[in-house]
Amino acid sequence: MDRHKDVKAFIMQRFVFLSVGCVLSEYFQVIRMTFRLQRCCYKAFAALMPASSIGLMDNRGYRSSGRASLFTVFLIFFLVSCATHDKYSGPGYVVASWYGPEFHGKPTSSGEIFDMHAFTCAHREYPFGTILKITNGATDKTVRCVVNDRGPFVSGRDIDLSYAAANEIGLVGKGTSTVRIDYMGRDDSYIKKVRSLSDRGPFTIQVGSFREVDNSARLKTALELKYGEVYIAEKEIGGQRYYRVRIGSFQKKSDAYRLAKTLADEGYSILVVGYEGKR
Repeated sequence: MDRHKDVKAFIMQRFVFLSVGCVLSEYFQVIRMTFRLQRCCYKAFAALMPASSIGLMDNRGYRSSGRASLFTVFLIFFLVSCATHDKYSGPGYVVASWYGPEFHGKPTSSGEIFDMHAFTCAHREYPFGTILKITNGATDKTVRCVVNDRGPFVSGRDIDLSYAAANEIGLVGKGTSTVRIDYMGRDDSYIKKVRSLSDRGPFTIQVGSFREVDNSARLKTALELKYGEVYIAEKEIGGQRYYRVRIGSFQKKSDAYRLAKTLADEGYSILVVGYEGKR
């Protein structure tokens, strides 16, 4: 009986760890944790309980039992709950600032042209198209805005509101303030599809192409918040110089496509093209 209690305590402890992991981890990280937990718990069962009572491998092959089936049901339940958990669903308090005339009419990281009079915002992490409700506690005013840009790039600030959004909650005069953000969902039209222009490797991922170097530099800085090996490749076409923002070098197209899909789901317009070097 003591052994059985120890096993139950062991399993419950691991389930608690998994539940915490659901809050802290993303979907695929949770899947890996779940399979590791499954292997760990089966080993514990094998060591502490008779094989005949838990349905582990015996000399006649793999045999299931009620307890093993129940254990599998628990694993599936936790996996589904983790996969459907939205890490953005809870409210939070952050420092907000705003931006306007200096960037009006210039491309955002999502590719949209920044309109200081539209209700948009910039965030380092939220996917493009995320809808946030911003509440300024000092004025008790709220506004809804759509994430379509990356930033802010100033230490100590967490979200940049457009002039219109900041003005709506009385933030313009003060410049910065602690606000509450509530996740309200996402506009799925921001999710992009991966396009490919090359079938011969090596490959690279193109996220944007600009005539103005400043625009390419801003996108490069935005991508470097999360991704490595971001570079700008210059190319002259028809007498016009273009600055193309690209990521990485991949020998296999499947490897390039994997990262490209992540970027496209985040809301970037993506091309998989042939790698021409970092020049």
